[in-house]
Amino acid sequence: MSSAPHLWLRAETKPMEHRAALTPSTAKELLDAGFKITVERSDQRIFDDEEYAKVGCPLVDTLSWKTDAPADAYIVGLKELPENDDSPLHHTHIFFAHCFKNQGGWKELLHRFDAGNGTILDLEFLNDANGRRVAAFGYMAGFAGSAVGIDMWCHQKLKLPYGALKPYPNEDALIDYIKGRLAEAAKVNDGKLPKVMVMGALGRCGTGACDFARKAGIPEENIIKWDINETKGGGPFPQILKADIFVNCIYLTAKIPPFITREMLDGPRNLSVVCDVSCDTTNPNNPIPIYSINTTFKEPAVAVETSNPLPMEVCSIDHLPTLLPRESSDMFSHDLLPTMRELATRSESRVWNDAEKLFREKLEAARA
Repeated sequence: MSSAPHLWLRAETKPMEHRAALTPSTAKELLDAGFKITVERSDQRIFDDEEYAKVGCPLVDTLSWKTDAPADAYIVGLKELPENDDSPLHHTHIFFAHCFKNQGGWKELLHRFDAGNGTILDLEFLNDANGRRVAAFGYMAGFAGSAVGIDMWCHQKLKLPYGALKPYPNEDALIDYIKGRLAEAAKVNDGKLPKVMVMGALGRCGTGACDFARKAGIPEENIIKWDINETKGGGPFPQILKADIFVNCIYLTAKIPPFITREMLDGPRNLSVVCDVSCDTTNPNNPIPIYSINTTFKEPAVAVETSNPLPMEVCSIDHLPTLLPRESSDMFSHDLLPTMRELATRSESRVWNDAEKLFREKLEAARA
């Protein structure tokens, strides 16, 4: 591999995905380090095309990587590749492939890379020497998930339908909006604020969820924090039903008993909102088997039918950090930068070598 890798930042095609794996500032640092960076034009990316052009990145047409990217270019993105395409994939792609945990369509995607002799270097599985991810959106996912869960609860109390979500320009704007909603909802709820239960509260994602609840004005005693010690006995956990809002932030790595079941929702409960930040919807081991679809920014909530008259709604958006796209991108890209630099000496990089080894293992599983 050349000492000057070529990174090709593709335009995201997932609806309402405004984040970027490389920001203009991190792109400039890589350019200064000798990297070549091509950026596809995008009308939904939070960063304007000209922000990249100003630091020295040439701009090219959206999705031109398919036909114009050199064979040795790394195609860099975040979310899924364009749907309704089964063509072979020839390049090395760096993105969240969502196919290494047997998610829906995992074999089909791996077969495309197999057919084209391409490679996935999955952002989700870039780990440091201690097994911790080198960069993750977890904190911002929990932060945004907590916000959406609280917002959904407010809408229920105010008897308002929960409509489409739009990204916020910054964190303060989101906090101010939720504080206002909570004040309105408390007025019709005897002055009471919701109890928010966070599963996986000690991790990055759970920390973000708890932090947002505090910043929005939820009292500390109303934030119920559960992690491995509270769950080691195995679910289901009826205690979840006592919270008003349940925010799931665990990182699923193995089959576990469900946290709650659909049958539990028919009985007495305060719970009326679940925000499944972890979003293992299509995973056969999903610990929240009360819903079966991923919700979207356009339609963020799905109702769960129960015999209890209290509403029950789930948010299962799998790219929640794009609610705050600029801050999320800045944080992630900054954390990823040292590992991206290692692409210049990829053969010597344990992180990238481990990522390719994992891809080869998953490819063999898909062939079986």
